[in-house]
Amino acid sequence: MASPQQHDLPSPVTTAGRDGLDALLADPARAVIALDFDGTLAPIVPDPEQARAHPDAVRALAALAPRVASVAVITGRPADVAVRHGGFAGVPGLEHLVVLGHYGAERWDAVTGAVHAPPPHPGVAAVRAELPGVMEALKPVGASSGAWVEEKGRAVAVHTRRASDPQAAFEALRAPLTDLAARHGLIVEPGRFVLELRPPGMDKGAALTAYVREAGAGSVLYAGDDLGDLPAYAAVDKLRSDGVPGLLVCSGSAEVTELADRSDVVVDGPEGVVGLLSSLAHAMSSRP
Repeated sequence: MASPQQHDLPSPVTTAGRDGLDALLADPARAVIALDFDGTLAPIVPDPEQARAHPDAVRALAALAPRVASVAVITGRPADVAVRHGGFAGVPGLEHLVVLGHYGAERWDAVTGAVHAPPPHPGVAAVRAELPGVMEALKPVGASSGAWVEEKGRAVAVHTRRASDPQAAFEALRAPLTDLAARHGLIVEPGRFVLELRPPGMDKGAALTAYVREAGAGSVLYAGDDLGDLPAYAAVDKLRSDGVPGLLVCSGSAEVTELADRSDVVVDGPEGVVGLLSSLAHAMSSRP
């Protein structure tokens, strides 16, 4: 397992990834470091309310952030929840950290400590009201046994990790939840034993692209672990084609392999991500 203190940077397996890393190191002041939260900065746990950033994550981010243009955490969680679970508020060195919550629908800036967000989509309230009945109707066939609902403000998520057969419960719930979402103008985003019902147009790719453009970034690193990070991967690919070098990092797990197949660098979960961030900070500080 990678150590958060290691200083040897991994070698990207693709030419585009090597170009991205070179650009990050050559001009860190124009680099944007963008990171997912759950599974990337924080280990996956059975109860998302108990998720916390890796113990060394804030220290690694605080060492890296002053050397780059910006650090952005892009998450499906509400922004204030990610800030609280990450321990990001009031940390020296993280004054310009940005948290883009609900896939960019919410924004928290460390410099002000304020969250800015538009009104919620009305379909979320309608789904929230109907979901208990849908779950109850599925109980006789065991589809919802052990599944539970997470209230996310601008989205609703149904988790199956606690079910006796998490994958079977996930597959049994997917079609009825997709139908429920569609009736109210929402979509279903699958993840690691979770199905999230949320408004369309909210994704990490759109959030990342907008933020990179806003920052005037000369290079970008994105790290994620789950299917919801694939739009951000696609955004980095598009930025590369537009002349902005990028590095794609996978916080690897046995549960999701799609990201590893598309990544330039694969590290061993949040511990490996923290190690990579520390190594980047060290490499940037060692350059004249």
